[in-house]
Amino acid sequence: MGENLRHGGQPGAPDTVGTQPGAEPRPAGTPKIVGIAWGLLVLNTLGSAGANTIVPLPRSLIQIFTMGALAAAFALALAANLRLRIRASAYVFLLTLLLVPSVISSANLESGFGALFRCARLTLFVTTLWLLSRWWDGGLTFVRHHIRMYFAVLGSVAAGLAVSPGAAMPELYGGRLVGALWPLTPPQIGQYAAVITGLTVLLVLGRRTVRTGAAVVIVPALVLLALTHTRTATLGLLIGLVLAIGSLIMTSAAARRFFTWAVLCATVAVVGFASALQAWFLRGQSKETFSNLTGRAKVWDALLAEPRSTTEKLFGMGLGDKSFGGLPIDNSWLAVYQEQGLIGVALVAAIIIVLGGVALLRPPSLQRACAIFLTSYCVIASYTEVGLGDASPYLLHLALAASLLAAPAAAAPDSTPQAPRLSTPELPRHHIPRWARTSEVT
Repeated sequence: MGENLRHGGQPGAPDTVGTQPGAEPRPAGTPKIVGIAWGLLVLNTLGSAGANTIVPLPRSLIQIFTMGALAAAFALALAANLRLRIRASAYVFLLTLLLVPSVISSANLESGFGALFRCARLTLFVTTLWLLSRWWDGGLTFVRHHIRMYFAVLGSVAAGLAVSPGAAMPELYGGRLVGALWPLTPPQIGQYAAVITGLTVLLVLGRRTVRTGAAVVIVPALVLLALTHTRTATLGLLIGLVLAIGSLIMTSAAARRFFTWAVLCATVAVVGFASALQAWFLRGQSKETFSNLTGRAKVWDALLAEPRSTTEKLFGMGLGDKSFGGLPIDNSWLAVYQEQGLIGVALVAAIIIVLGGVALLRPPSLQRACAIFLTSYCVIASYTEVGLGDASPYLLHLALAASLLAAPAAAAPDSTPQAPRLSTPELPRHHIPRWARTSEVT
């Protein structure tokens, strides 16, 4: 699978993945240590709370593992970038500004000492992104790292399902798929499956991977997505792909064909399997439960009605566990308002606006389509999921979008030794006629 995702274009052709049209491939590619650091960032954002696993794992042990992954990612990024060369990035700059309200609100300790710990984690996360920004050149290198790592995570989910189906689809979660080897919730699994499916589909349309290798990723991911019954991830995948492929329609015949077939298949599915799709979408819930978003609306109303001081409105209550009154908030914007205040909400909105605006200003390309997919997916998921204000997979998805929208780096000087010039051997001075000696011409 790794080889299939690495090469694109015609077999035997030079690998120019990672450059935009007109830019020369960089002779020195991205070091492997950078890919390992990116994978460790993915491990750090998996979280420590979720379903019961086959082998009980203490939460403290999981937290040590995830924080160790973040520390290792920072160390590897620093080792690869000892000269501290970074690239200008509006995305990481805005994340750095987001640290200000986070620290100010967390310093009050209203959310306990855990708030300061989360601030330190977010600081280390953002610093690692700054170090890795040196290799953000508008290429697809980090897209492949992203797909490989999340595919490995989904592999652990599939292994848990094979070993213990009962533990992987417990009644506690309504028979939805969870992580039986690592504590992953259905929304997490659905998110990972939807993101790598969308990115792999776009790589196929851009002819940057072979269809056989893409099918190895897409088919299992879609099966796992269906088993999670995650509506947000499904809608994010569909809408994100529509927007991304729509950005390629004018310049890609493959995108036009895929879009046409997708519309036909969707029409047949809606007409022929309407009742089955409705049952899957409702997940056995009543229309009343579905209308108030499984009780989320009540938490949101209570959060907005909570009296706050001016300082709390501006800077929030400090980084917490994304809950209110002991219940999950399940909305990124309200979670940011609760923890980082109106300033945090403004900064997160600026991140989305900047990424979306830059993507719209870029000429049509595969990199632009991937960035549009990732940004739109995160916006859609933010309505019922949290993560835009703290170290999370969503910030990592947006970091990937920022790397895709970066301007191509200047090609490194070619170190290939060149053939010596052919020149006429210099004759001794006494063999040159007197009239041709320029030093004696008057």
